[in-house]
Amino acid sequence: MLNLMRLEMKKYHIGSYIKRAIFADFVILAVIFMLLFITKVEGDQDFRTYQTAFGLIDTFVRVVFIIFGSVLIAKFIIGEFKYKTIAVAFMYPINRKKLIASKLGIVVLFTFSAIIFSTIFITAIFSVVSSYFQLLPDVVTLSSVIQRIPAVVMNAVSASCIALIPLYFGMRKYSIPATIVSSILIAMVVSSNSGNFTLYDIIFIPITLAIIGISVAYLSFRNIEKVDI
Repeated sequence: MLNLMRLEMKKYHIGSYIKRAIFADFVILAVIFMLLFITKVEGDQDFRTYQTAFGLIDTFVRVVFIIFGSVLIAKFIIGEFKYKTIAVAFMYPINRKKLIASKLGIVVLFTFSAIIFSTIFITAIFSVVSSYFQLLPDVVTLSSVIQRIPAVVMNAVSASCIALIPLYFGMRKYSIPATIVSSILIAMVVSSNSGNFTLYDIIFIPITLAIIGISVAYLSFRNIEKVDI
C-alpha cells in the first residue's frame, strides 16, 4: 500500500500541490489581516481577541482544504475514470481495491497534514505580526495555544474525512465539476458563521459527516473489481 501511495504521489507530482497549499496559506493570512483592518476601520468589536482570530483561522483552513481535497479526488480518481486512463492502471497485476485505496489514502493524509501545518503556520505568523504591531488589545499566551491542540487535531481528522464526501457526487457520472461544487457547498454550509456560531461547533455534525465520508470512500471501491472501464 505504501509503495502504491509513493508511486501515485510521484505520478501526480505531489510537490506541485504542496506549493499550491502553501500559496493558499498566504491567501488565508492576507484575508484575515484584511478582515482585521476592516473591523478596525469600522469600529467593529467582534474581532478584538485572539480567540476570535484563531476561530477564523480554523474556519478558513477547514473550508480551503475540504475543497482542496475534492480537487485531489477529481484529479486522482474522477478524472481517471472520466477519461478512462484508469484502464491502463487496471491492466497491471495490482489489486484494484488497493489502487483506489492508495489514492484515497493520499487525499486523506494530504488534507490532514495540510490542515495541521497550515493552522500552525498561519497561527504562528498571525500571532507574531499581531503582537509586534499590537493589532489586538489582548495578549496571546502559550497556554491558550496549547489548549487549541486537541481542537486543531480534531478539526484536521474530521475535515480530511469530510473531504471524501464529494467522491459520491463525482462518481455518479464521473463529473469533475460535481465533485468540486459539492465540496464547496459542504464546506460553506458546515462553516457558515452566524453570531460566532457554525454547524461545525455542534460536535455531532462533524463526526457524522466524517463517518459519511469514510462510508462513501469504502462503498466507492467495494465493488470496483466488477466495474468495466
